[in-house]
Amino acid sequence: IPDSGHKYYLQFTTEDYKSGENAGSCLATVLYPKTKSPPVVNIKCTHTTDQKQIQEEDNRLYQKIRHQTKPIIGNNIPDSYGNIEPALEPVWALAVAGSSYIMWEKSTENLGYFMAQVKSAKQWIRKDDFIEFDYTVLLHEIPTQEIISCHMRLTWLPGHPLKVKYFCASENQGLEDGSGMESGSAAGILHERGANF
Repeated sequence: IPDSGHKYYLQFTTEDYKSGENAGSCLATVLYPKTKSPPVVNIKCTHTTDQKQIQEEDNRLYQKIRHQTKPIIGNNIPDSYGNIEPALEPVWALAVAGSSYIMWEKSTENLGYFMAQVKSAKQWIRKDDFIEFDYTVLLHEIPTQEIISCHMRLTWLPGHPLKVKYFCASENQGLEDGSGMESGSAAGILHERGANF
């Protein structure tokens, strides 16, 4: 698109992060602006997984984390052998959802990211119903093969958008804000800028 950047049309299938089962198919347009702003994404998906089932899974995940007697603290998830302790799986799932915002915002036509590891995770006990974690996540940058360390604070309550603030070591800018626009599922989340929490 003249003066705007390149626009891509995509058709792809999604899968359940945990089970690997087909979760639906999506059509999307992605515009990479010529400026350094994040890509503009428009997406429509048809889900094979029932929305009620997704909400139930979200609630199970939430209850598992919420009913801890002590704050959850974890390091090196997964470990050097690729294993994740069952007790830390909910912590990992939230980190994947939260870091997807960072990866979306930092991606360009020539650079992509995936989360390699949660270096550290610490739960904050709140007086309200929200769950809050501080994370240090390692992102693998493609094609440079660099590993980028990002600090991320994540707040979530089922039925509400996931909220993320982050700072990556390779950046000189301040803390970035982000928030989900979807129903608050820790599964797949679209994000917008500018939320405060």
